[in-house]
Amino acid sequence: METKMLNVLMIDDHPSMIEGYKSILSFNDLDCEINVTPAYNCESAYYLIADNQNLSAYDVVFIDLSLPAFPEQKIYSGHDLARLVRNYMPTTKIIILTSHVEAFLLYKIHREIEPEGFLVKSDFSAQELLTAFNQIMNGDKYKSRTVQQNINELMANEFLLDEYYQQIITLLAQGIKTKNMPEHINITLSAIDKRKAHIKEFFNIEKGSDEDIIKEAKKRGLI
Repeated sequence: METKMLNVLMIDDHPSMIEGYKSILSFNDLDCEINVTPAYNCESAYYLIADNQNLSAYDVVFIDLSLPAFPEQKIYSGHDLARLVRNYMPTTKIIILTSHVEAFLLYKIHREIEPEGFLVKSDFSAQELLTAFNQIMNGDKYKSRTVQQNINELMANEFLLDEYYQQIITLLAQGIKTKNMPEHINITLSAIDKRKAHIKEFFNIEKGSDEDIIKEAKKRGLI
């Protein structure tokens, strides 16, 4: 009986990581041979994804979030590439592998992309990656421990799911002053002030400064 071929696109700027993933997947229990196409930056990945000949070329795409950008096509990260995959290859399974652990970012990708697999690199062993891959190719979804915990944390504190709260905390962390935030967020300064007061109340730092908000958000793994 002929062995089934699985075509996998792996996007990571560390060739050694791709070699490691290839080696792990060779032990899959799907009776499949894995044919891997590597891409090491957003530009090479863009052309592999957007090439009209490749619309159903890949069964699964592994995407790292932090990658050298391709500004000419407004592709700045693995997040942008994942959107592209969803556009061009709607039946292709997406597995996000990332070193990022910030809850806001993980939740945003979970909500916008709904990847079939979502794993934080520090979470998983070779065996867990293999288990995840086998489950995903059999039609299930898989989230590693940190992804699941951080998404659960945000969903338990429902107001933090509001995009404006997330943007305010993220902008503060980037050093943007409150008075300048209306240039970045489509709400008024008074609405921003009200949300900041709510954030401080939630963090139990009612009399705290912007620095206290940032410190507390980092402590909770939000940014």
